[in-house]
Amino acid sequence: IYTSTEGDPHEFEPSAADTAQIADADVLVVNGGHYDAYMEQAARNSDATVIDAYALLTGDEHGTHDHDHSAHEHPADGQNEHVFYGLPVVAEVADEIADALAEQDPANAETYRENAKTFTTGIDGLRAELAAIRKAHDGTKVAQTEPLAGYLLTEAGLVDAAPAGFTQAVEEGQSPSAADRAAMQDLLADRGVKALIYNVQAIDPVTEAMLGVAKKAGVPVVDFTETLPDGVTDYLTWQRDQIGELSAALASGGAR
Repeated sequence: IYTSTEGDPHEFEPSAADTAQIADADVLVVNGGHYDAYMEQAARNSDATVIDAYALLTGDEHGTHDHDHSAHEHPADGQNEHVFYGLPVVAEVADEIADALAEQDPANAETYRENAKTFTTGIDGLRAELAAIRKAHDGTKVAQTEPLAGYLLTEAGLVDAAPAGFTQAVEEGQSPSAADRAAMQDLLADRGVKALIYNVQAIDPVTEAMLGVAKKAGVPVVDFTETLPDGVTDYLTWQRDQIGELSAALASGGAR
C-alpha cells in the first residue's frame, strides 16, 4: 500500500482507493504495533485472514487469525515496532502468508509453501551474514538517528549508543532536547561509534546536522530505509544490500 521512498510511513494516510484495496483483500499482512494504524483499523473491520507481524514477535497467540481483531489493540509495551528488521519474525510471517494463501487456494498450496521455503532459506543466509558481523564486531557501538534497525543490530551484536531521547524524539517527529542533541553530537564528533545508521525517510534539520557532524568526523554513514529503495523489488535484496553496507562501514573503522 505504501511504496514511497521519500516520505515517513508513520505519517501515511491511505486514499479511498487504498482503503478499497484493503477491503477487497482475502489476506491482510499487517506490521502492527501502531506502525501502520490504518491497516490495523482495517483489520478490525475485515473478514480477511490477518497476519500481524508485531503480534507474532510479541508472542500474541492471535498473530494470525480470522474474524477476531482484538489482537490489534496492542499495549504501550515499549517494543520497537519496526519488526520488518527482525529477520526471524519476517521468516515466520512468510510461513504464515503461505499457509493463509494455501487455505484460500488449496490447488496451489504446494507452490505457496515452496516459495516460502525459498524465501526463508534466503533469510537464513542474511542471518548468517549478521552472525559474521557479530563474530568480527561483537559489542561494537553504532548510532541510529531513529530506532529503525534495532532488531537487526542486536542480532549482529552491535550496540546502539545513540541517546534514547534523541532517537525517540526523531521517531515521533519532535525536536530532541538540547541535552540529547548535544550528547549525540559529541558521540559523533568524538568518533565514539563505528557507524551512523541514517534513516533517509525520517529527515529533519536535526538529523541533517548530525549527518554533517558524522561526515566531518569521519564516521562512516550507512543509509537505511523503511520501504524498498527505488529499483529494488524484493525484501532479500534490500536487506542484503544494507547488511553489506553496514559490514563494510564497520570494517573501515570509525570508533576510537
